[in-house]
Amino acid sequence: MELTDWLLTPDERGNGATRLDSRRADRTAWSHGNLVRPLIHGSTYFPALLGAIRAQRAGDLLLFTDWRGDPDERLDGPGTEIGRVLAEAAERRVIVKGLVWRSHLDRFQFSEAENRHLGDAVEAGGGEYLLDMRVRPGGSHHQKLVVLRHPDRPELDVAFVGGIDLCHNRRDDATHRGDPQSLPIAAAYGPHPPWHDIQLAIRGPAVGDIEAGFRERWEDPAPLTRSPFVRLRELAHREDIHADRLPPQTPDPAPRGTHTLQVLRTYPNRLLRGYEFAPDGERSIARGYRKALRRARALIYLEDQYLWSPHVIESFAEALAAHPGLRLIAVIPSVPEQDGRLTLPMNLIGRITALDRLRRAGGGRVAVYGLENHAGTPVYVHAKVCVIDDVWASVGSDNINLRSWTHDSELTCAVLDESTDPREPRDPGGLGDGARRFARDLRLELACEHLDLTPDSAPPASDPLCDPLKAFDAFAASAAALDAWYDNGRRGPRPPGRLRTYHRPRLSRMASTLHAPLHRLFVDPDGRPFGLRRRNDY
Repeated sequence: MELTDWLLTPDERGNGATRLDSRRADRTAWSHGNLVRPLIHGSTYFPALLGAIRAQRAGDLLLFTDWRGDPDERLDGPGTEIGRVLAEAAERRVIVKGLVWRSHLDRFQFSEAENRHLGDAVEAGGGEYLLDMRVRPGGSHHQKLVVLRHPDRPELDVAFVGGIDLCHNRRDDATHRGDPQSLPIAAAYGPHPPWHDIQLAIRGPAVGDIEAGFRERWEDPAPLTRSPFVRLRELAHREDIHADRLPPQTPDPAPRGTHTLQVLRTYPNRLLRGYEFAPDGERSIARGYRKALRRARALIYLEDQYLWSPHVIESFAEALAAHPGLRLIAVIPSVPEQDGRLTLPMNLIGRITALDRLRRAGGGRVAVYGLENHAGTPVYVHAKVCVIDDVWASVGSDNINLRSWTHDSELTCAVLDESTDPREPRDPGGLGDGARRFARDLRLELACEHLDLTPDSAPPASDPLCDPLKAFDAFAASAAALDAWYDNGRRGPRPPGRLRTYHRPRLSRMASTLHAPLHRLFVDPDGRPFGLRRRNDY
């Protein structure tokens, strides 16, 4: 297998201004020799992050970006509130720098106040924290990463990248009883919404790539906001509006494993003055998906918060139509996060149009599921994961929707294991690629949770779940058994498994009449006017 079969070359990234593809002497657009470990759920990620931060000492570097941060969110029990942990690191003279989306006003139910309060905690300890509104109108900074560097102990260097914000709702585990520090979402999820999510822990040279990406944002000379009203408020609140210089970047960590990793991103084409590091924006996430999807032959496995927008889904539909043996499994939220009278129909229209297109392309080869915990409460799927043919795996902040592919800032990691999987090596697509251990292990770990397979009963080397076709059938059988149990009045023991078959949503005649024309004429399924995404095609 040639890495260029799956990963983007610098020309294919389409952003010659970024330093990501010129950092190495051989000018490769990815790094070799990494060790990447998936951390499934906040209850796994948060303690790992806590231990890594508390191991830092004076002169070390801590960089983070986020969409939302709640200063009182506990990483692992009392005394581990994220605001306190970051402040304590700064007090130990760790260099702490944070970039968090400024957000819209709180009356729109976003996170403006929470993000400012986290900044207060960081700066009280001596760190620096910037509220960043350098986005297109209606957009957000959605990246979720933490980079920890240790100039005199590079063996400790680590980066965390994925979909887990440093905020409420995220500290759930595989039982999916929810985070004790919860915020309400749609009523179906209850007072403590069960939450399914994933982050990567990355060690090796790729840590330098992720740090370089942070530095591009940090060093961008454009003002943090163009709004004169916000700038006046910054002055009134004495907010930090100018980034201090970072210390020079240290050499990349030494190789640690067998994983090749490519950093993919979305940055919009900003009006008037673009990003210095992406003058025309960057759509390498969209381009990376499209390149990998052209090689898909056996199974596309997705876990995604949204899975909507006909523009984005088209790449998946084209792959299904081109290859009759290709199947797609998608695990998504059973109910959208917002259930208001306006927002619910808008969300459902986006979902309906996407699923209709996929099923026209793949028919019964497309299977879509929701999740529930053992109490029968839906699990909100916030994960952003894609595994293609057990070869290419992607985990990051991006969703399968138009915002993530064109409009918001996003960051994801595409991972290719340099060693094939010894468990029945196979060539699912006739391309000579063979299954790779990281991608297959990630898919199997997620499948074990959803099928209620405990670690003691996890698939051995010869388990049928290693075969994508048999895994597709196992998901279908598990969901069918649980659906039948409900249809029969829940008589007898509850079948094992968490999967429920996701059926095409139904809208009332009034909702369809009022909302569908609006979407066709003015608004895409992500809820933005079409005019706001011009020149952001991929």
